[in-house]
Amino acid sequence: MTTDRSRATGRPTLEEVALRAGVGRGTVSRVVNGSAQVSPRAKQAVEDAIAELGYVPNRAARTLVTQRTDSVALVVFESGERFFAEPFFGRIVQAVSSVLVARNLQMVLMIAQAPEERRRLEGYLTRQHVDGALLLSLHGDDPLPALLEERGVATVRVGRPIYNTERGTFVDADNRAGAREAVAYLQAQGRRCIAAITGPLDLAAGIARLDGYRDVVGDGPVAFGDFSQESGAAAMYRLLEQYPEVDGVFAASDTMAAGALRVLRQFGRRVPEDVALIGFDDSVIARHTEPPLTSVDQPIAEMGREMVRLLLAKLDGDDEGDREVVLPTRLVIRGSA
Repeated sequence: MTTDRSRATGRPTLEEVALRAGVGRGTVSRVVNGSAQVSPRAKQAVEDAIAELGYVPNRAARTLVTQRTDSVALVVFESGERFFAEPFFGRIVQAVSSVLVARNLQMVLMIAQAPEERRRLEGYLTRQHVDGALLLSLHGDDPLPALLEERGVATVRVGRPIYNTERGTFVDADNRAGAREAVAYLQAQGRRCIAAITGPLDLAAGIARLDGYRDVVGDGPVAFGDFSQESGAAAMYRLLEQYPEVDGVFAASDTMAAGALRVLRQFGRRVPEDVALIGFDDSVIARHTEPPLTSVDQPIAEMGREMVRLLLAKLDGDDEGDREVVLPTRLVIRGSA
């Protein structure tokens, strides 16, 4: 049966889809809501009918029935400037968005660093607005994941918690192993004074990459950065002042490695002849420096897909408790080392 409103707007109804597919209204509803309680044959018939009629679910009505908003927040705890400067974030957003779109879910991107941004964020992240949240770049022992879980908002984070007392589901690259492989490669190339430029040490990735360096070198020359190109340049300047004999550098991000490369050139150091240089992320930056950067590739697209998979498992009631997914890295050899 077609309602007055559907006739006025030309919008196909659930009943029309059921009639075209030759199934009941409840079967159509289950298919639209992603239920597994439908036979493959019926599911295909409903999907064909939806495509033929151009049916679009009424999101507001669906929310009342399912108690779901069909929205997922992707929250980045960095400044807007940092978000747009670092290729890592764009690649994660692309990976997450593609999976959510395939599931007919809406992604809400939120960037929050300043106190006022943080207050608005905490007020918004409730089950009235989102079903779950994907959390990127959490610093220190941020209390937000625990707060969201108390509110019934499912969460998955990128990066393992810094402290063992923290719980939660996370996806991460094996940052420590990746750093260890990079520094061991420099050592195998005969580099005798290998330095590290670290990322922020209130981030799990920053700590793990420094630990990987120390696994190989021990207490070697270290300068601290914050993943930005400017901090990489400043750190390289300090290293050359304090350790002029340095002949190998592991930078914990490609952006910092690019800054270090600029300073090495200013000081007349040839790369890789005088100083071999390795970055981390295998971002687009690594392929466009001169020489191109040897870099540790982390599977960012797979990390994004795994985050969504784990979150959807929580939302669908298939969650088996806190999960830890750690994906392998690989060293990509280019001209800088």
